[in-house]
Amino acid sequence: MKCQRCSKTAVIYQKYSNAHLCKLHFIEDVERKIKRDIRKFRMVERGDKIAVALSGGKDSIVLLYVLHKIFRDRKDLEISAITIDEGIKGYREHTLEHAVKLTHDMGIPHVKKSFQEGFGVSLDELTRKKEHAACTLCGVLRKNLLNKTARELGADKLAIGHNLDDESQTIMMNYLRGDMDRLKRMLPNVKQPGLVMRIKPLRSIPEKEVALYAFLNGLPVSMDECPYAGEALRNEIREMLNNYEVKHPGTKYSLLGGFETISEVLRSADTEIIMCRICGEPGSEAVCKTCRLLGKQKKLGE
Repeated sequence: MKCQRCSKTAVIYQKYSNAHLCKLHFIEDVERKIKRDIRKFRMVERGDKIAVALSGGKDSIVLLYVLHKIFRDRKDLEISAITIDEGIKGYREHTLEHAVKLTHDMGIPHVKKSFQEGFGVSLDELTRKKEHAACTLCGVLRKNLLNKTARELGADKLAIGHNLDDESQTIMMNYLRGDMDRLKRMLPNVKQPGLVMRIKPLRSIPEKEVALYAFLNGLPVSMDECPYAGEALRNEIREMLNNYEVKHPGTKYSLLGGFETISEVLRSADTEIIMCRICGEPGSEAVCKTCRLLGKQKKLGE
């Protein structure tokens, strides 16, 4: 098939937009959507210090690449990268190599932290206790360490590589749970004490398009799947939404659009941030979820 914007061979058919696009116009389309969302939600502002959560997977690699491409000539902006080594043997070592290579090639400051360094235990060690699901442990502890490191770097924004699939899955999960607090945490431009504002420039890009963008730009990414991924409840939601997307193209965009429609109502409801009395990090309860998962309140005899 030919690209609908020129006579070159198409590399993708976007069923949701009914468009065939060649390499050049596909890359332009991806970057146009990213730039649109950055402007729409004021993700990047003058003088910002932006820390990018860089796991070394396709999403975070593309995120850092695109931000560098768009803003490399902006002298008022500072971009750095943070990689968290959770301690997943046989997996994280490979993605870490990609993260190190990309930041070196771009000349971007790169900070590496580990669960072992931050919490005194690796994810592999925690999962052997079988007290909590690996994805629950990883998600909570990783967010905690990312936020703490970004804050130490003096970052104004923490860029996360969540794509359209990630966002639509999270929205649906919170709808099914009736969890309004978690939905409110997804709102853009929400400033909360102790939390570095998170931005998601890839929020409108489907996961498959992120992977294709990485491939077409020759980026060093790993397609390996985390060995703990099969344990996540998210997998059920992912399968359900993918099936709907096949039958009803645009379903994921509709979920994202619907969330944006109700966002002002959610924004009007305050969410109280409480500083954890054990570690001092922000959370929603007197003892944050990180400390509860690590059993620190038990150690204090509570």
